[in-house]
Amino acid sequence: MNELTRELQTATWRKSTRSWSNGGNCVEAAELSGRRRGVRDSKNPAGPALIFTAGEWDAFIRGVKNGEFG
Repeated sequence: MNELTRELQTATWRKSTRSWSNGGNCVEAAELSGRRRGVRDSKNPAGPALIFTAGEWDAFIRGVKNGEFG
């Protein structure tokens, strides 16, 4: 098992505050080493995760706050 896989398995995942509590479309995010962020589908926690650099995550957050994603 590589270091990133181990980190993803032991990370503290937080569900989006916009997620439904009834099993709807939910995502979880986790802070990782090197200021990276992991994002995964909360319905499939053992599935794949997207990894974002600090710059990518910051750009995403700015886009959300600016309404760029509808």
